[in-house]
Amino acid sequence: MDMQTVVLGTSGTTPQDVIAVARHGARVELSAGAVEALAASRAVVDALAAKPEPVYGVSTGFGALATRHIDHELRTQLQRNIVRSHAAGMGPRVEREVVRALMFLRLKTVASGHTGVRPEVAQTMADVLNAGITPVVHEYGSLGCSGDLAPLSHCALALMGEGDAEGPDGTVRPAGELLAAAGIEPVVLREKEGLALLNGTDGMLGMLVMALADLDTLYKSADVTAALSLEALLGTEKVLEPELHAIRPHPGQAASAANMLAVLKGSGLTGHFQAGEAPRVQDAYSIRCAPQVAGAGRDTMAHALLVAERELAAAVDNPVVLGNGEVRSNGNFHGAPVAYVLDFLAIAAADLGSIAERRTDRLLDKNRSHGLPPFLADDAGVDSGLMIAQYTQAALVSEMKRLAVPASADSIPSSAMQEDHVSMGWSAARKLRTAIGNLARIIAVELYAATRGIELRTGLTPAPASRAAIDALRAAGVEGPGPDRFLAPDLAAADVFVREGRLVAAVEPVTGPLA
Repeated sequence: MDMQTVVLGTSGTTPQDVIAVARHGARVELSAGAVEALAASRAVVDALAAKPEPVYGVSTGFGALATRHIDHELRTQLQRNIVRSHAAGMGPRVEREVVRALMFLRLKTVASGHTGVRPEVAQTMADVLNAGITPVVHEYGSLGCSGDLAPLSHCALALMGEGDAEGPDGTVRPAGELLAAAGIEPVVLREKEGLALLNGTDGMLGMLVMALADLDTLYKSADVTAALSLEALLGTEKVLEPELHAIRPHPGQAASAANMLAVLKGSGLTGHFQAGEAPRVQDAYSIRCAPQVAGAGRDTMAHALLVAERELAAAVDNPVVLGNGEVRSNGNFHGAPVAYVLDFLAIAAADLGSIAERRTDRLLDKNRSHGLPPFLADDAGVDSGLMIAQYTQAALVSEMKRLAVPASADSIPSSAMQEDHVSMGWSAARKLRTAIGNLARIIAVELYAATRGIELRTGLTPAPASRAAIDALRAAGVEGPGPDRFLAPDLAAADVFVREGRLVAAVEPVTGPLA
């Protein structure tokens, strides 16, 4: 199959294109309109560069050093120096997909025709992406204002043939060697170009887009595991009926309830304790309120997607070249809009993890599990069952609560107080990525427990969708009930099963597409 090609024009890009380039190696091309807009904005910058009046980023220093006028003969050195000096990141390497998203989104803004970058520089950015060359970017170095400066600087450094990068074979080598091997000529930056390559929210935005894709899978998965837990606990599906959710019209809540109801259709396990001598009038909150909690997270995602789409249509740089030929300073590089929703998503994810852990704990407690063996053990006392799997899940939940503390509520002055308020959006994005990894593991533990609980309900028939989920999980090498065994491999396999979307894929042939 031919590799997908993403064509960048002047009007931004889509979340799907970001995922295609960052995760799936899609090729990038510049549209004819983008090349034309690049050339037009460059002509504006060249005209300004020829004038004696100082223009920020064209003929001045940067940040707190913007008061110095830079002579013509030093301007190439100025642009080279800003890249070198700002490539000051430290710490572990950032993941390849994040760096590819970072480069692609900076190219998206460059292609808008509002940055004054020459067409040949934009083409080199596309060539580097298409060659599979990924600059080495470090964890620390962005305050989320004036853009993701250090991360973007490491990418720009590679365009100049300096610094280190990872080649298509995964080996880290000097960037100059990798460019030469790919037949790519290093760029020599001219007026404003160094600044234009550094000044954007591209890293935090790329991580937001990928987080939303991951959370879409995980929220659907959590609806499935919540339904499985309800079934294993012999709960009632009546609380999921559409008319109950129509009178509190949050869209995400209705979608989650509908997903759970679809999974439970045809179950022989639900509703068994709703009548008799000691009726269970209501299920516990972690069961009964699952759609309300997961639904609120879904609505949070909808808001975050709106912010992401607006940012994907934006041209984030300072100064910018306007359509009337004026060059204006601005503050559009401030990451607050993105930072806020990154933090909001971390809060929602933490709560989803928390309620999933409460359902798991209920499945393991013989006093609350309505007839299941203690810890779902084969021979309780001799066997410990899933006791410590829940410990692991609880530890993950506890870390998610710490990761939910907002980064965007912090600010720290920089650049001799010229840049005296920053967003910390990069930090918000980095902790959200960790939180999402934890959430997948938490859902995997609930899946492991709930499927075992269902299988221990001998004589009762699970819903067809539940049966499909159990069969797919067992086919993936995750074993069912039985004596104690080495649990870590089973839990790791369940994590992969959830993270790759295989749980959702297992039930959808029965339920239809989940919302």
